[in-house]
Amino acid sequence: MKKMNSKILIVSVLSGLMLFASACVKDLLEQEPTTELAANVFWKTEADATFALQGAYSSIRPLFDRDYYLDGHGEYFRTRGTSATSGNLRLGDAYHNGNYNPSGYAGSFDKMYRYLYGGVNRANYVIENVNKMMATAKPEAIPNLQLILGEARLLRGIVYFRLISMWGDVPYINKVIYDNSEVSGLSRAPIAQVKDSIMADFTYAFDKLPAKASATGRAGKPAALAFRGKLQLYWACWNKFGWPELDTFKPDANAAEVAYNGAAADFNKVINDYGLTLFRGGEPGEIDSLGKAEKLPNYYYLFTPLANNDPEIIMGFTHGGTGTAQGEELMRDVAGRSHEGSQCWVSPRYEIADRYQSTITGDFAPKLVPMNPATAGARTAPNSAVNPASYRNRDYRMKSSIMWDYEVSVGMISLKSTGWCPFIYKTWNQPVNINGVNYTTYNTDGSNSGYVLRKFLRNYAGQGRSDGDYNYPIMRLADVYLMYAEATNAVKGPQADAIALVDKVRRRGNLPPLKADKIASSAAFFSAIEQERIVELYGEGQRGFDIRRWRAMERIWGAPLTEGVWRIDTHGANIDRYFQNVSERVYQQNYIFRIPPGERDRNPNLTQNTPWL
Repeated sequence: MKKMNSKILIVSVLSGLMLFASACVKDLLEQEPTTELAANVFWKTEADATFALQGAYSSIRPLFDRDYYLDGHGEYFRTRGTSATSGNLRLGDAYHNGNYNPSGYAGSFDKMYRYLYGGVNRANYVIENVNKMMATAKPEAIPNLQLILGEARLLRGIVYFRLISMWGDVPYINKVIYDNSEVSGLSRAPIAQVKDSIMADFTYAFDKLPAKASATGRAGKPAALAFRGKLQLYWACWNKFGWPELDTFKPDANAAEVAYNGAAADFNKVINDYGLTLFRGGEPGEIDSLGKAEKLPNYYYLFTPLANNDPEIIMGFTHGGTGTAQGEELMRDVAGRSHEGSQCWVSPRYEIADRYQSTITGDFAPKLVPMNPATAGARTAPNSAVNPASYRNRDYRMKSSIMWDYEVSVGMISLKSTGWCPFIYKTWNQPVNINGVNYTTYNTDGSNSGYVLRKFLRNYAGQGRSDGDYNYPIMRLADVYLMYAEATNAVKGPQADAIALVDKVRRRGNLPPLKADKIASSAAFFSAIEQERIVELYGEGQRGFDIRRWRAMERIWGAPLTEGVWRIDTHGANIDRYFQNVSERVYQQNYIFRIPPGERDRNPNLTQNTPWL
């Protein structure tokens, strides 16, 4: 097979393709391969097909495994930058140069667009060649080849789902591309057509995959069903709430109802047909007292390697860990300098703390009051944001997800523990005495809110900041519970089984069941579902997509040409202001992403999304 010139980026099918790359030289399209097996030599056995599929997983994983950056598009999560490395897909180049602020972001994902098409081409490479193998394969080989084909089609569907979620109409390619001339004149296919093709991929995957994944990091039937349900849920939302920025799309209330019902049916099968359970039975587990972290709730451990292979992670991408050069970089992104020189590229915003409800009442606690700790009595004042006692008796997911003043984690340098390290906002690497014990404070100047993340943070030494081995989840059972509740509620209002599922998610936070007024109407129950999505899926890249598909931007940030919304810190300082006096056009541009201008320069048939004209 010919190598592909990574410098030519028409519809980007070549840019993200790591398939054949071994070196960068000029005119690769004219080079004969000297170090790689030709297709007529390689595609001979089931082992060859499996090897190629694993390569597809490896190439598509870096398109999703830093999705926590995308939570910066919401109101509760700050992405101040990334650890992504330009030019290196494995190290996050798909996310490189993206804008992860709540506004003005949708014109900065040209790299993501190109790399997603690279993922499409990598999946197509497997699909095309396995189809050829099946034409001459022995009967006994067919089932395994179909399984491989099903996984490749699932991966292709997931990538295309991301493409239409961001850009709407996109070119659809279902074959391997060997030359840019094959795609240089492609037009954008209508979103409905692409959606139907994705549905076909997910359905084939469901038909052919085993009930349980054949190996760690691979997919089974529940993954295909869950993604098919999610696709239908998004399709329902676009038809219900509209997508006026995609001027080729006409919403249809009947199509929305059909899609909601289809989504609910798929989610119902995932929930009931495969014996899946929440991590550690959905029980809250033990929680340490304020200022201690030897015993953390079960929800915290769901985001550590202890949860690898757990049934809750319906689909996750594996990482190699220490010494493999294939580790995840979660700790580097979520932690500070005291933790193996990490860089705290992502952190909570102040406002997330008020979303964690009381374990006593099951409802929101009185709002925290920002106070400067230099003010007399600030550390002991009721509801003060700098009073550690203000965080008592909250949803267990709070202590699992964020740290506030005097909360501790294990510091680590050169793979060795430095002992407990307390976080105290604006005191970086300073000596402090707490209850007669001397500590050095958490060195993280990356936080500007008064909080840092505990979610995804390893609370043990022995691994470098970029040597994680956590299987990053792109589909979890708790998400399916909440999507099922959303889908059924949209059509039938609050249903007993959906309410029970939401209560199961709340149970892991040690919260009591929902009160009657929270499920009294479809609107009330939707608010309860949204609340759970905010705290349960925090930092997993879901919030921005939820805001856009629900058309909730104006609800969150106010109408165009108004005062906007400040983000503050625990000391009461104004930090960032968003949507101040912005025009309606800015809102429109946030609802749909810009087709990369470079792609349009190379292909005159690529139209642009209306807000970006």
